[in-house]
Amino acid sequence: MQRRHSETHRVGRIGWLRAAVLGANDGIISTASLILGVASAQGAQGHVLVAGVAGLVAGALSMAAGEFVSVSAQADTEHADLALERRELADNPELETRELAHIYVTRGVDAELARRVAEQLMARDALSAHARDELGISDIGAARPIQAALASAASFSIGAAAPLALVLAAPPYGLLPVVAVGSLLLLALLGVLGARAGGARSLRPTIRVTFWGALAMGVTSAIGSIFGTVT
Repeated sequence: MQRRHSETHRVGRIGWLRAAVLGANDGIISTASLILGVASAQGAQGHVLVAGVAGLVAGALSMAAGEFVSVSAQADTEHADLALERRELADNPELETRELAHIYVTRGVDAELARRVAEQLMARDALSAHARDELGISDIGAARPIQAALASAASFSIGAAAPLALVLAAPPYGLLPVVAVGSLLLLALLGVLGARAGGARSLRPTIRVTFWGALAMGVTSAIGSIFGTVT
């Protein structure tokens, strides 16, 4: 009996994985940086918590709105291209058949076979064939604004909640090092998880996200310390 061959590819995760990793990463870095900046300015723990919660809410809404707008713009472009392709198929199907066959020829398919493949695919679903092979639009990579917005807002909130939890767990005299070190460890863990979910090696993504997180926290802490000294 012939065994059915099945494969699982990670490319289908690209849309939500990008939004989720970006949201969680931004949530940790921005909220931890805000907390460290306020704490470095000699802010009380209550003030630090208020600033952190405000940063969480504002950041989650901003991420959701930004993802929705940007991905919606991508979706609008895709829809416009599909509408144009639909008109071209209706006006000149023969030209579109030759165009599709030429694409297969450039990929190494024999001209005669490419013509037959183009005709068969267009007989089944001409628009899908051209969307996939001419425009590069497929169900896997199609823009999904609501999914991206929800993933970004949720992941940002989860990421931002981590530094807030560290503030609650830290003693008043050790708030700065606990939040800084804890947030960097969380960023490193996020880099590892994101890399593994995408099937990539984890070392470079982990170093990258930790470096930029440390830089952001260092700069905001320095600014907070300067303004705290001035006031």
